[in-house]
Amino acid sequence: MPLNDERPASTSSGEDQGSDVESSSERCDSMTSASDVDCSRESFTSDCSSKHSTPSSSPPKTVTLDEVMDCARELCNLRLAHEITVNHGFHLESVNLPQNCLCKVVRDNLHKAFWDILESELNDDPPEYQQAIRLLEEIREILLSFLNPGANRMRTQIMEVLDMDLIRQQADNDAVDIQGLASYIITTMGKMCAPARDEEVKKLRESTDNIVALFKEIFRVLDLMKMDMVNVTIDSLRVVLQKEGVEYERATFQNILDKTPGALNHTTTWIKSSLEELLSATNPTEQSNSQGKEQRPLPGPFTVINNAFLHILTWDYNSHPLPETLMTDELRLREIQQQLQQCQAVNEVLLIVYSAIGGAIQGLPSLSDRLKKMTSVLLDGMHNPHFKMQEALEDISAQICSELNKSLTERSYPALTPALQATLTGQICSISQKDNSIRTLVEERVKLYFTTLIFDAKPQTKLEQVPAGLTAITPELASLGAKFISLVKYNKTVYGPFYADILKKLLFSNSPPAPSPPQDTTQDSVASK
Repeated sequence: MPLNDERPASTSSGEDQGSDVESSSERCDSMTSASDVDCSRESFTSDCSSKHSTPSSSPPKTVTLDEVMDCARELCNLRLAHEITVNHGFHLESVNLPQNCLCKVVRDNLHKAFWDILESELNDDPPEYQQAIRLLEEIREILLSFLNPGANRMRTQIMEVLDMDLIRQQADNDAVDIQGLASYIITTMGKMCAPARDEEVKKLRESTDNIVALFKEIFRVLDLMKMDMVNVTIDSLRVVLQKEGVEYERATFQNILDKTPGALNHTTTWIKSSLEELLSATNPTEQSNSQGKEQRPLPGPFTVINNAFLHILTWDYNSHPLPETLMTDELRLREIQQQLQQCQAVNEVLLIVYSAIGGAIQGLPSLSDRLKKMTSVLLDGMHNPHFKMQEALEDISAQICSELNKSLTERSYPALTPALQATLTGQICSISQKDNSIRTLVEERVKLYFTTLIFDAKPQTKLEQVPAGLTAITPELASLGAKFISLVKYNKTVYGPFYADILKKLLFSNSPPAPSPPQDTTQDSVASK
């Protein structure tokens, strides 16, 4: 924790974004390339000098409890390091427990008992200082923990003023200046705290409460300062991790893989499913090899990986475990998927409206914006298990009909007939059906958009180029596309060697996997409730 003028900057939140750190591994570079050039067998079988450039394959073995615990700790470290690296707004905050929470009740009762004992001891005649000395000792350790390694003068001063042996001797002679010690503690806190805590420390100086209440407030502010120190440490770690994060995450995952060889099972299934889908969509060539067997052209490794990532956008989290290499981004991927499905539903509603009404409402951006915002608000929370989709769509239909009638009347057009309103309502409510033609069209166009991004060498230039029919949600698609491509790029950079090893076995083994119908990983974007 910096002293005086060396104060930490306040933490600001920001959008998640992937690091642009490039890996030194040649194989990793090849996997992060967006172009789909053909890779030779030699490129996947060549050795690499880096220990963590190629994942090791371990023979089956019994995993001990200690190894499981070690893996859990390493996975926790991996998640934390990844979060700090890709989420520039990541910081820790104090936990506010619910009012009726059992943990809060127990904690508050313990704290109350401690402060009651302290107040009782200080009010005795003569006063007792046993609890007060424990309190001062804990405060001293907290203040010392805030110091930088070179702050020897401040360390010496704290040790001299809060000399516990001397304070005990003073307590034996009823000569402890508690108010004076509290004043010194507050002054020292003012020298150590971040600028955001200056006002809190100022209130401590101006406090006229009794000594027990004052120490309660001192501990509250010290807790805030401890959180500030943690966040300053996180900010300093972020600078290091953005340079070394790729190698750290890869090495940590390799350690987990060494101890639990099955740690890539779901990832292998994920990539194999993508390969099988591509193989089943490829017709055998008419040429035959020397043994008269038909040859099936293998898809390039980049095609397989990119196609696998496209599946993540429609991943069914309830039925299929997420690949292990994507677990650190699960919350972000779920959020992208849910926001994308809500955008699709909004776009479907708008397409139906403009198709049904026609020229009477064309060229009115303000009306389009109102309908879009209204629909989006009413669909907010559509992924909640208790959300009633059909009721929401009926409400949307009623609101849209009302808004359309108002707009048409203002411009001297006839209002919507009851029959047309009923037709419009039925079409809007039908998007909850999986085989709805408008829904299918929008989903295909969205898939085309993300396919273009993920296969393009410079996807940033294509973010605003949405397929026809998706113009209404261009800003939302561009934002989600940027987030998704950033996550994919960083993931390929970290786990490219592991993907390369899996693809080498799948593509160039003696018996490539026979094509089979791909698993249905599509999660309904609009579910009937």
